[in-house]
Order: sequence, then structure tokens, then C-alpha cells
Amino acid sequence: MKPNNPRISIIIPVLNEATSIAKILRYLKSNSSSENIKEIIVVDGGSSDNTVNIAFNQNVSVLHSKKGRAKQMNFGAQNATGEILYFLHVDTLPPRNFDQSIIDTVQLKKEVGCFQMKFDSKSRFLAFFAWFTRINIKLCRGGDQSLFITKKLFAEAKGFNEDYIVFEDNEFINRIYTMTSFTVLTRHVKTSARRYEERGEVALQYHFGMIHLKNYLGAGPEQLYDYYKRKIVS
Repeated sequence: MKPNNPRISIIIPVLNEATSIAKILRYLKSNSSSENIKEIIVVDGGSSDNTVNIAFNQNVSVLHSKKGRAKQMNFGAQNATGEILYFLHVDTLPPRNFDQSIIDTVQLKKEVGCFQMKFDSKSRFLAFFAWFTRINIKLCRGGDQSLFITKKLFAEAKGFNEDYIVFEDNEFINRIYTMTSFTVLTRHVKTSARRYEERGEVALQYHFGMIHLKNYLGAGPEQLYDYYKRKIVS
């Protein structure tokens, strides 16, 4: 890394992820350069399991926040010291040397973007939907693709809207698309298909599609969360 290169703060919001947190933290350290990574920040939203202790044992920063992914990610960003913020879900693994890909992109004056996505599944149905993550339009974005953004631009965008309990990633990225150009890198993150396996692939994809449609038709954050609770969580 050159002396003036920007460095990355990785921000991972968690809630009761004792079975997953150690895996991703070990993976991140093994597949990136410590010269590029300023810090890894785990933001806990009030876990009742062993998530926090496991994270502490991995020698990363652990912050305690009010529950809610938007609140947790904003709190992580407020405490981050890197010039680049990289928001990552606990069940999403970025490609090897992802850190260098992000830094190289930012140095080309591209301040925000994501990777394409694949599922850790052989399902053709899921592979079909994952294929669309290569298309650079708002409809094809989502938090599972991870998100990198300069801290400066994040501040200009005023962070995630904490009124959103669900759809917070999409709402934020929708605003970003109106502010500047968005970059979709050609490499892929690999995200867990566990939610689809638990709820059913077709049913869950349908409900996610309905949330997008409701948002497009003007539904607010409370209406989106109400639908999510009734159709996905229940």
C-alpha cells in the first residue's frame, strides 16, 4: 500500500449471530491485507447469545448500538476512522483481495459501489436472480451485495434513514443513485441462501419483490416493516 492510499473501515451489524460471526471475521483477515484495512467494527444491536464475546475474541472493535440495522450501521460509521466505509452482512463473504479492488476503484474517483453477488447454493432459481446483480440500476441493488462508500460521501448523504427497519440498504442506495455515479464491480460476493432455504425460495423472493413494489408505489417505512413482519418473519 502506498503511504497516501485510503484505508477501509469494515462495518458489520449483528444481532444473535454467534454461529456466523467468527467465520466471517477469520475470513476477512485471511482474504485481505492489514495494510488496507484500518479496522473491523462489529456493531451489536443487543444480542442475547454469545455473539459479542466471540467477536471480542477475534480482536476486532465491538460497539453496542440500539437495535436496527440502519441505526447500527450509522453508529459504526460515526465511530469509523477509515476513509472508506465497507458495509457487510454477516452471512456475505467478499472475494479474495476485495480490499484492493475497493481501493483501486475509489482511487479512480468512483466513490461508491458494490460487488456482484452469488448464492452459496446450487439452486438455478437463486442463480437466475443473482445474475441481475451485474446490472447497474437501482432495482438490482441490495445489502447482500455489500456496499463501499467514501466516508465523505456517506456524510453528504446523511447516512442510512433510521426510520427504515427493513429496506434500509435499498433506500440509501436509491438516494445515492441520484447524487453520483454508482459502480458495480465485476467480482462477486458469496451470500448465504439460508433465509431462502428456511422460508422457501419462491415465496421469499415473491415477498421481497412485493416490498420493492410497495416502496415504488409510495409505501413508507412503517408499511414496509408491517408487511415484512406479517409475510416474512411470522
